Amino acid sequence: MKKLIFVALSLVAGLLASDYVDGLNAYKAKDYQKAKELFEKACDDKDAKACLNLGLLYAKGQGVEQNYQKASKLWQKACDYKEIIGCANLGNCYIAGQGVEQNYQKAREFLQKACDGNDALACYNLGLLYKKGQGVKQNSQQTKTLFNKACYFGFQNACEYY
Repeated sequence: MKKLIFVALSLVAGLLASDYVDGLNAYKAKDYQKAKELFEKACDDKDAKACLNLGLLYAKGQGVEQNYQKASKLWQKACDYKEIIGCANLGNCYIAGQGVEQNYQKAREFLQKACDGNDALACYNLGLLYKKGQGVKQNSQQTKTLFNKACYFGFQNACEYY
């Protein structure tokens, strides 16, 4: 019985993943409308990467009218589903006030989640908030720590600062 349940769950997971993979293939073929449809379907099924990529379509205006408000909502979903790049993108939206009201405290919250997940650019951007004292108390030691982490995870611009 356990084996049957595992097989059934594996098949369902494979079907859900195929919408995302098919969406990626459509995107690579520059069929953005098809990619949108497939990413929407997969995102509705709680596929974090599909939500992330659907948000990118809205941010770039590919196959849809550019809409940062929709992009930020999709990145919130992706972040809720533990996709760290969604958290990082949402944090950047809060810094820039794109699709959301500018809010450095919320930017810090989402960038921290992404940095904790080892996203190098998120660590760097979080470090910049500490360097500038935006949404947090200015803290040069925390800036250095975050830039060091960003460098360690491959963001070369951060390596120049620590």
